[in-house]
Formats: sequence, C-alpha cells, structure tokens
Amino acid sequence: MKTLIFAVLFLIINTLHSQVLIHSHNDYEKPQPLFNALRNHAFAIEADVHLVNGRLLVSHDRENVDPKRTLSSMYLDPLDSLFKQNKGWVSADKNYKPTLVVDIKADGELVIDLLIKLLARKPQTFDRKINPAAMQVIISGDRGAIAKWKTYPSTIMFDGRPSEVYDRNTLARVITISESYEKYYHDNVMHLDSLQLMIAQSHNLKKLVRIWGAPDFPSTWKRFTELGIDIINTDKIEECWKMFPPGTAISAGAKAL
Repeated sequence: MKTLIFAVLFLIINTLHSQVLIHSHNDYEKPQPLFNALRNHAFAIEADVHLVNGRLLVSHDRENVDPKRTLSSMYLDPLDSLFKQNKGWVSADKNYKPTLVVDIKADGELVIDLLIKLLARKPQTFDRKINPAAMQVIISGDRGAIAKWKTYPSTIMFDGRPSEVYDRNTLARVITISESYEKYYHDNVMHLDSLQLMIAQSHNLKKLVRIWGAPDFPSTWKRFTELGIDIINTDKIEECWKMFPPGTAISAGAKAL
C-alpha cells in the first residue's frame, strides 16, 4: 500500500510540475459546473460539501444547501459517465489528468468515511490501483485528524498546510500545500520573505503550492507564477486558461519539483 501511495503521488507531481495549473474555485457556482472546468483544463475542480441527513450536499454555506445538489449528482456520477465514454479517461486528451478537490466545511471524518464508500462504488473512475488514469480526489477544509490520513485508502489524498508537521507516511498523502493570501499580505504590506520561504519549503517537500483568497486578476496570476506558485486559485478559469494554456512553463523554483 505504501509503495502504491508513493507511486501515485510521484505520478501526479512529476507529470504536472512543468506547467501552470488552474484551481477552479467554487466550481459548483459556475455555469455548467464540472464541464466548464474540464473544457478549460482546470487541474483542480473544487466542490464545497456539507453532510446533511446522511448525504453530501454541495454548497458554500449550509443554510443554502439544495437537496438536489449532491456531490454524486454534480460530480461523481458525471465523472463516472465521462470515464465510461472515454474508455477509462476523463476526456479524449490522455495527457489531461485533473483532480477533484472536496472542501469539507464540517464533520470532516464523517464526510471522509462516507466519501470513501461513494468512491469505492466507481473504482474505474476514482481508484488508481484499478485505473492509473483515474480521477484523484484531494481533501481540503475540515480534513479530520492528521494522524488518520495515512490509514485511509489511496482514493483520497490531502491538501496540507505550511504550519503542519507530517511524518514520512503522512507526507506521502499530501499533494498540495495551501495557505490564505492574508497570511502574507497584511497591514497593507506584502511579506514576500515569508511567502518565498513557504514556497521553497513546500517545493523541498515535492509539493504543489496554492494561495487562496488573493486578488483574482491576471497581474496577480503572473506575479504568483514568477514567485514559483504552482496553482492559480481563480473564479475566472476561462480567462486563466487562455493566459496559461497547457504547456505554459512555471518558474525555475517550481520546476525543481
């Protein structure tokens, strides 16, 4: 199992490190969720989820949940259909391997347990032991107890934090390191030294870096790629894709992954 997890992580990192990656922030709020992200070659497709009456509902806020908008109906089932249609791939482009980021708003371990059961029903789509081209799921938000990460099946990986310390086997379950923009921009000052240190430390761990909550403009995206940030967190995925189509090189620092 440990060997497989390391192989999965190595495949994801080393097939993506040479290009700018796009994170479709709050993808479920966009016109044509999932499909718009896939058309624009998003690397990470984000769905916020809440556990309500034993079901995973997709919404930013719990008070706005709609029982018809389940994680299965909006993402898991359509992805399964796409993999069947494309004979084991998410699309006709066999170089494109996006990830599904499940941002858990509360009840982290309960959500993880239920999600694992849902993914197990679609092994060709979500299990890279069965299908090397399967969709990788990354857990963000309320990620439960860090000590339990290494006990979960490899169908789920995790979004880490710069402040967290992991043992070797737990680190193998981390694909991305993310942090809030406000951590580095406060008192009207951008604290570049702290940001660059975090990027360097994350890259030394062979992890992809994402900053969330930043100004969502091309000038910011460009500056982030110059600093070595691997993943652009954006609500403007079509504009971002046009600016950084597949093959667009990232910084020298990020290329060292």
